[in-house]
Amino acid sequence: MSWSVISAEDLAPQAWKNGGGQTRELLAWPNPSDWIVRLSVADIERDGPFSAFEGIQRWFAVLRGDGVRLYEYELRVGDELLSFDGALAPDCELIGGATRDFNLMHRRSRGRLIVQPADHPFLPEAGNSRWLGLFTAGGGLLSHGARAMPLRPLSLAWCESPARQSCIFDGEGAAWWMAWSEAESLGD
Repeated sequence: MSWSVISAEDLAPQAWKNGGGQTRELLAWPNPSDWIVRLSVADIERDGPFSAFEGIQRWFAVLRGDGVRLYEYELRVGDELLSFDGALAPDCELIGGATRDFNLMHRRSRGRLIVQPADHPFLPEAGNSRWLGLFTAGGGLLSHGARAMPLRPLSLAWCESPARQSCIFDGEGAAWWMAWSEAESLGD
């Protein structure tokens, strides 16, 4: 088992078809044409609807900027992740200008994705976790067993078939553990 690391700051942004922003795709796993988990950092530059993704569960958080309104929620830097059905394609209204945002998607028919804040250690499920990831907005140090890796801001670290050893993150700003298994979905 080895960890891979990528930072949004190393990726060229890709413009959205609707002209409302751009994205930096950190990962489409296990492959870009048939992904189960997709994670990106997006820059929203103007008001407009999210794209509809049928069968997809989404998680969203504001990383920089004044925030957005989705549904009846005002989301700002430091708020909890908002999870919603990707088929609903909510309208997005910028509160005070452009934002940089965390965007995670999971194909619900393909296993189960656990997402939780990285302010506590995470222990991968024995024999169950096929993919483990950590996203950090501000950077820090990821420790897994005896291995430690420094992470820059806006980075994703991930591995396949993680060893059942405690994972600890010590860092700045928002960070989330993500673990995917082939176990049946629990309804997200």
